[in-house]
Amino acid sequence: MLLTRLLSLTACFVWGGTSVMSAAVALASPFGDHGVLQRDQPIAVWGTADAGESVTVTLDGKDAAITAGSDGKWLVKLAPHAAGGPFTMTIKGTNTITLNDLLIGEVWICSGQSNMEFVVKGVTNANADIAAANFPLIRHYGVKKQPAQEPQANCVGSWVVCSPETVGGFTAAGYYFAKKLHAELNVPIGLLHTSWGGTAAESWTSKTALLGTATFKNLFVEWDKRMAGFPAEQAKHEQALEKWKVAAAAAKAAGTPAPKQPRPPQGDDSQGKPSSLFNGMIAPLVPYTIRGAIWYQGEANAGRHAQYQELLSLMIGDWRQRFGQGDFPFYIVQLANYMKRAEAPTDSAWAKLRDAQYLTTTTVKHTGLATIIDIGEAEDIHPKNKQDVGLRLALNALALDYGKNIEYSGPIYKSLAVNGNKAALSFTHADGLASVDGAPLTGFAIAGADGVFVWAEAAIVGDTVVVSSAKVAEPKAVRYAWADNPACNLTNKAGLPAVPFKTDR
Repeated sequence: MLLTRLLSLTACFVWGGTSVMSAAVALASPFGDHGVLQRDQPIAVWGTADAGESVTVTLDGKDAAITAGSDGKWLVKLAPHAAGGPFTMTIKGTNTITLNDLLIGEVWICSGQSNMEFVVKGVTNANADIAAANFPLIRHYGVKKQPAQEPQANCVGSWVVCSPETVGGFTAAGYYFAKKLHAELNVPIGLLHTSWGGTAAESWTSKTALLGTATFKNLFVEWDKRMAGFPAEQAKHEQALEKWKVAAAAAKAAGTPAPKQPRPPQGDDSQGKPSSLFNGMIAPLVPYTIRGAIWYQGEANAGRHAQYQELLSLMIGDWRQRFGQGDFPFYIVQLANYMKRAEAPTDSAWAKLRDAQYLTTTTVKHTGLATIIDIGEAEDIHPKNKQDVGLRLALNALALDYGKNIEYSGPIYKSLAVNGNKAALSFTHADGLASVDGAPLTGFAIAGADGVFVWAEAAIVGDTVVVSSAKVAEPKAVRYAWADNPACNLTNKAGLPAVPFKTDR
């Protein structure tokens, strides 16, 4: 067993790229002991072997056989299987690999930047949640951070069984998502966690997809220009680093806090390069059979909202095409409220990015939104309430994928009707419109033909919200929660916050 696992780990190949001969049957990275396979769909299993070698994969008494191609690659699809386990899988060629404690259930990719990377041990009430995390049917596969110049076949990671001893290192948003799904569906849940803090969406999108668009095809030209200046930037960094070392030593001697260490410039092998994280951290998962994906990213693209809707739509389509499993569900966490609260209505890069996230769900099929405009922290870009993030993602999946008759969204703006100096707003997901705290509605701004927005009074009238201001005689547009960190409190009977919006598109 040890020998075959070592052979599996040391055999190297690039799926879809240059292959390197392997001496024995080897499995691709996402397969290992304690893994979760997707139920009720053909199960893709793949790897390498000697060219022309016969490979047989057996799961729960059923076989699938294939002959490795001239490049040594092989892939089989096992027949769909109901949820259950544990099972043993064997992969047999000239050698045999045995995987133990496999479960069959629901598999979801968890990706994005630091808020997806944020782990359970950092959340509010972490100690209590960790102590109660005895869920052996929830499993977590963490992909090691690895940018790459070309699509890779393998990554570094392993499946970990959820327990109080292990859950602290799980993606928090993913864990609370999985916990809710497990409670409602009573099946195993597998999380393929692949995220990296501070990264932009273009890093998670393939080069082929980016080059195929007029908007993004120049990203690589721009990157090459940037890299031309890298040696000079690196030299400046090294000088700054030496000065910092001196200052840090002096601070230590004086018993005072050390200055912040200067960050190195990004080189050609960094996570900031377009497609680098698709290559190193998504491609190795393709074509693992999954149910869908949850996505918690956008902070790094704030300020480029005009591109973001197109970019996110492109990335979703790219992933779907690569995995070859149709338009699998893709659920997006909208940016939380953050930074200083504005005293007057203003424009906002974060509001525009949130709007791009929302608009993506209106144009790309089988997508959904988890709005968290009510749980952010003004001074921390990483809100510690990841319980509600995971719950709201799960509500989307339970309603849209698993047939549960539940509310999954807060109120979403539908239409505007003006009568005199009042504007009446209609919404979908509007059953039981309310103020979450019982106080008067806040967060609404109104403008006339001059486009100057002022704070507005707002009241719930039946299934509408009526908005007005003594300063605006003839309303033309209304905005809600349109700020970096808005004060807003509109909700519905399910307690889900209204999605920020503007009527002046």
